[in-house]
Amino acid sequence: MNITETIQAARADLAGLTVFSPLRSHPLLGAFAALLDEVVIAPVPAVQTHALNLIGRWAAFTSAFIDYSQEDSFHRAIAFLTLTAENPFSLAAEAGRVDTLAPMLRIAAAGDLDRLGRIAGFDLAALGLHLGAILRDAGLGDAAQNIEAEARAFWAAEGGAIKTAGEVFPQTGSWSTALPALAEYIHAHGAGDLGLYRSFFWASGESTALLRPVRNGDPISLADLSGYEEQRSVVIANTLRFLEGRHANNLLLYGDRGTGKSATVKAICNEYAPRGLRLLEVRKSDLSDLPRILDTLANRPLPFIVFIDDLSFEAIDDSFTCLKALLEGGVETRPANVVVYATSNRRHLVKERIADRPTLAAGNPADGEVRAFDTMQEQFSLADRFGLTVVYTSPSQDEYLDIACFIAERRGILNSITADEARRLFRENALRWEKWFNGRSPRTAAQYVDWTAAGTGFPWE
Repeated sequence: MNITETIQAARADLAGLTVFSPLRSHPLLGAFAALLDEVVIAPVPAVQTHALNLIGRWAAFTSAFIDYSQEDSFHRAIAFLTLTAENPFSLAAEAGRVDTLAPMLRIAAAGDLDRLGRIAGFDLAALGLHLGAILRDAGLGDAAQNIEAEARAFWAAEGGAIKTAGEVFPQTGSWSTALPALAEYIHAHGAGDLGLYRSFFWASGESTALLRPVRNGDPISLADLSGYEEQRSVVIANTLRFLEGRHANNLLLYGDRGTGKSATVKAICNEYAPRGLRLLEVRKSDLSDLPRILDTLANRPLPFIVFIDDLSFEAIDDSFTCLKALLEGGVETRPANVVVYATSNRRHLVKERIADRPTLAAGNPADGEVRAFDTMQEQFSLADRFGLTVVYTSPSQDEYLDIACFIAERRGILNSITADEARRLFRENALRWEKWFNGRSPRTAAQYVDWTAAGTGFPWE
């Protein structure tokens, strides 16, 4: 085919997408389609205007490629978009139901894969030369030269043997032959954003409630953590039971501030993300959305940890009752692919007042509650519904120093050949730091190492 026929074939492939039709609205494919549409417009009589529009469309396309592509070639970019698309086919693959797909859906998905494979193989270098010829006819030689150079860069990035994302699609030939491999890939990694990201937060609104990906998640790993091995072993064991499909408990990580409760949960999720584990953070203000959250997660087969960080209540309210029902006792049961992990600095999660104690309430009948013991039982009832409570207490002095040294060694500030005098001074300053600032904790140790890494003097010097 000549370049004109190639352009028309690509436009037909874009227009013919069915199951994967949402990809047309992606900025990269949208800019590509707009560029092709502009090329086929008859330039007469406004040759100059047509040429300027072509320059703008090409610029928008290359800009979209730079901004939105996570790959280094157009072929791999289209493969990546295809792998991470969310549509009826990918959702069925995620759930392992491809074998039961309706014939029309299977045929339409296979046809779209062929279309996307042809689009991925589009000859951008030839398109650049074609644009260059049009621009030169319009007297825009410098612009033509620039576009041709950029088009050659696209061609060079493709190289020889093209390896697509995940190596799911064939390097040559029809992409529809990769349908079983694509389904297997999606089943292992998840569809759409669930296949791209490890962590999410619940974004609720008046008319929408969504799983929003955390695009810059905390990369902390289990290897980054020191101390609290016994506590972490409980959380790890419970998580592995959950991933293996066995009964697992909801977990409450309770203890002093800065002791690594949240870091433990995030590190475990990062560790087991390759096994499909996903983290969904739910803010306390969104706990009333729990029924919608459960409905959403129950429709996705991947295992989810619903993470509630720094959980506490000033008083018993609707969100308290909603969470209590989720954990145990409500009509709606927790889906098998969901477990709840929460952290808190309060043992019983609810702010406790002296006036709530039964002896004092009974001693002041005018102001006290008739059944004050019931109030206390209600306050304690939420914490009791967590099957496991893991306690994190402030470290001893030696434990604090060990943690600080461990972090410094991980950061390359200390090593096995560091002079004894330097290590002694490091430990002395670590003790001064915790007295000046936030007390002994892993968080304080990390803050001290951060300051030390900057190489500046200490406040007490």
